[in-house]
Amino acid sequence: MATEPHAAGAPRRRVRVVGIGSGGLDQITVEAVEALRASDYALAAAKGQDDPLIDLRRRLLARHAPGIELVGIADPERERSSSSTSTHGNYRVVVLDWHEARSLAWESAIAARPGDVAIPVWGDPAFYDSTLRILDRISGRGALDLEVEVLPGISALQVLAARHRIVLHEIGGTVTVTTGRRLREVVAAGADNIVVMLNAGLPPGELADWRIWWGGNLGDAGETLIAGRVGDVLAELRGHRERLRAEHGWVMDVYLLRRDEGTTAR
Repeated sequence: MATEPHAAGAPRRRVRVVGIGSGGLDQITVEAVEALRASDYALAAAKGQDDPLIDLRRRLLARHAPGIELVGIADPERERSSSSTSTHGNYRVVVLDWHEARSLAWESAIAARPGDVAIPVWGDPAFYDSTLRILDRISGRGALDLEVEVLPGISALQVLAARHRIVLHEIGGTVTVTTGRRLREVVAAGADNIVVMLNAGLPPGELADWRIWWGGNLGDAGETLIAGRVGDVLAELRGHRERLRAEHGWVMDVYLLRRDEGTTAR
């Protein structure tokens, strides 16, 4: 994290951003466990009073760092209307506004408590996570002097490959990592081996001839794996996503898409 100027006498806080894996209580490194245990408390955004992901973090702390309190902060609402997020530019503005609201809430919570704070991050902080950007905003305002340490985690990409016993790219090939929102865009640009995260849905019908390796709620008790030709398994995948959400209160999925040899882009 870049060093920012701070107001004279600004209180210093050590912040440990800790990757905690994709859902399994033991998908956490020894280094990350030590970081949690060295902290005075942990901080996490709570999406409502009964956020199941807050409960999962509490169970992880109870297992690996007993005695460390998890402080939940009400997560600001984010604009999700199709009119506000229909383009990448509009979506970026919405997300940046949300980051600002989040940073103000987090800054207040950190300022109110002395000691070192751990922020448990789903998967790895380097993959589609806002924590470091939010902490940059807090540092930039100068009211707190943050000393940030990042502990990498086991990402959903790694777990997906391990569960399906696959390599994410062909020999000497490349892999593109993107979001469900931008999948059509990267396919149109010629990508043919794609890991997709942050999915509002599943692959569009025009990719029916591609191969898919899908994992839902990886590492959790509801972990589900599906692989096959997209056109053959798409209905099954939709059913499993709905079931996971109904049974567990949340669904996080990731998948690898690969164009079969002889399949042309459409």
